[in-house]
Amino acid sequence: AVPSPAEPRFPRAGFSRQMVEILQRHGVAFSSFDVFSDEEVRQGLKAFSNWPTYPQLYVAGELIGGLDVVKELEASGELDTICPKGQKLEDRLKSLINKAPVMLFMKGNKQMAKCGFSKQILEIMNNSGVDYETFDILEDEEVRQGLKSFSNWPTYPQLYVKGELVGGLDIVK
Repeated sequence: AVPSPAEPRFPRAGFSRQMVEILQRHGVAFSSFDVFSDEEVRQGLKAFSNWPTYPQLYVAGELIGGLDVVKELEASGELDTICPKGQKLEDRLKSLINKAPVMLFMKGNKQMAKCGFSKQILEIMNNSGVDYETFDILEDEEVRQGLKSFSNWPTYPQLYVKGELVGGLDIVK
């Protein structure tokens, strides 16, 4: 089918690549399964869906169709009403920054830092008695890169209080 955020954005097959390009152009939130990775699923899905080719687009568990159907839906404007939209990165970052009154974006989490700078800031935060939440930037490359631009702060950790950037380790010290 089409690639998920964890997989390459450019599938091997041309029809799948076209499907991905259409979905991305329309800001559709999607994930995928690589049918080349499991022959049983590849053949079984053809029988299950009664659709003999790939890619196959499903929305809420229902088969929408293949590339030709998606192209027709795009041309008619129906694709935007059928498919769920992905949250824009800037909106997602704002939501994460405001997830708690004090948010720490770091390598690792409260239980285990994954770099020396993150370990140092955890010690400071824990000794301060301030209640805070963490976000592990190593778990989400889009957030990791996007937050650098959004905050105009090129390194991690980054500490936010009430949605405002305080700074990194040096400033927190």
